[in-house]
Amino acid sequence: MSTRPATSTGPGELTTGPLMATSTPTEVSLPTLKIASALIALGLQPDGTMQVPDDASTVGWYTKAPTPGSLGPAVLAGHVNWRGHDGAFAKLHTLKPGDPVTVRRQDGSVAMFEVSRIDRYPKDRFPTGDVYGPIDHAGLRLITCGGEFDTSAHSYRDNIVVYATLSHAHPSG
Repeated sequence: MSTRPATSTGPGELTTGPLMATSTPTEVSLPTLKIASALIALGLQPDGTMQVPDDASTVGWYTKAPTPGSLGPAVLAGHVNWRGHDGAFAKLHTLKPGDPVTVRRQDGSVAMFEVSRIDRYPKDRFPTGDVYGPIDHAGLRLITCGGEFDTSAHSYRDNIVVYATLSHAHPSG
């Protein structure tokens, strides 16, 4: 595994903070919420939207985004609830800046992130560029539904997005 230590952020710097080599994520844990979940791969649905997990307790990694710890915004998604059961991300909106998020990776390494902010967006004003667009560090986005439930549409009106930044890269072993 290769990591790159934090560098100065002076003019001309292309990246900031630690970075890890690419490795498929296998598990996410949010100690503050007492959540640990194996990760499944998520792609795109036929309508071009991101797939979501098939049950309440599973969290998925969007495979069209970087792997957690690599340069760019890795994206994990989970349900707030599913068929009357609390989902893995039911309490995601209660996270606070500074809370830890840990991602175990297939190569045995561990990417440790720190929450920087939590935002709620109406689904029709989802900030696609902020969530999926390029960034100058290893970031993580945790996404779930939130706000009021729209019974006619059978979905929540908003999305909760937690933004986190890689704080430590632990090699395998």
